[in-house]
Amino acid sequence: MGNDTLSLLLLRLFLVLSALVALAAAQSGTDCNPIKTSGCPQDIGLTNNPYSIDFTKGTMDQASWTSVGAGSVIYTSQGAVLALSKKGDAPTISTNWYIFFGRVEVLMRAAPGTGIVSSVVLGSDDGDEIDWELIGGNNDEVQTNYFGKGNVTLYNRGGNSAVHDVQGTRHNYTIDWQIGQLTWYVDGKAVRTLKEEDAVGGLNYPQTPMKLRIGSWAGGDPDNAPGTIAWAGGVTDYTKGPFTMYVERVSVTNQYPAASYSYGDMSGNWDSIVLKKDGAADGNQSKEDIVKEDGSTGVASATNSSLSSSSPSSSQSSPTLYYLSFPLAKALDLHFHPRRPPSFPPPLTSTHPPSSSQATTSARATSEGHLSITSSPVQGASRDVTR
Repeated sequence: MGNDTLSLLLLRLFLVLSALVALAAAQSGTDCNPIKTSGCPQDIGLTNNPYSIDFTKGTMDQASWTSVGAGSVIYTSQGAVLALSKKGDAPTISTNWYIFFGRVEVLMRAAPGTGIVSSVVLGSDDGDEIDWELIGGNNDEVQTNYFGKGNVTLYNRGGNSAVHDVQGTRHNYTIDWQIGQLTWYVDGKAVRTLKEEDAVGGLNYPQTPMKLRIGSWAGGDPDNAPGTIAWAGGVTDYTKGPFTMYVERVSVTNQYPAASYSYGDMSGNWDSIVLKKDGAADGNQSKEDIVKEDGSTGVASATNSSLSSSSPSSSQSSPTLYYLSFPLAKALDLHFHPRRPPSFPPPLTSTHPPSSSQATTSARATSEGHLSITSSPVQGASRDVTR
């Protein structure tokens, strides 16, 4: 083998490894998996609750966000602009804090381009994950997915929903993540609901503290596995870049806020998570504290349920009721009480008059008191919006 050939092979290997490292940085929270290794560091919790940020103001909240992965991330009047230009790029922004159940809303436009994947990901240290994924070659669809404890042996977790013009129109992508039930919403309408028992009897149900990561990557990179390339819609041609994703605003509500979270054992179950409150002597809050809280963040109480407000407007005809697991409730001597998703701020919509080059979003109050969202396309934008 000649020196030139060897050099090319080494360069190719370097590029592949760079891409994998960038993707790993964007998709994983920590190198320490607390259900496999003891002594993992605590996870910093979101205490400024609810939290929201408007990236169209041209700034980034460095106390809350970090740019990870290769690729360009800048902040303009169009929001956080994440540009994937070349092989190895995976521009991603990640929160510095975790949430423990709650709701996440992202107002954004997906990146165009064959093989380009725009993602909104909630991910935990032990491999729990909740995803939005938008494929650059399909402008009228969004995919949903979830993982439990990093289990990738089953490939029946994905869902597809029709959404018009995901690249030229801003849409609100919401995850409502509760104990017992997970719902994905687009512009205030429920497109998918997962019950805990339907995720391998709860074993694969996401239930540990998670970070939020938003970014894009090239699933169609020629060096990826054939199955990944096919799923991403084909081979990516980097000469047609940059492929740009626009994130305008983000709103997050942490249902169980705490200064930090730690794993009480290696089960990876939600009721093993220990919450540390600010100013506490040793700071521990156990599962009993979570379950027995009487305030707005309580799951249930021994006498009543404080969570009775409805979720964002949806196509579902009636709310879904669900309960604490029987063994835990029995151990804590609790009565069973039905619980709906908690009360959150109304769906994220545009609150500033858009310029002529921006999309418009109107909102009206429905009879249920929710907001009805109507999105209109960005003028002049199309699937080649970045070109």
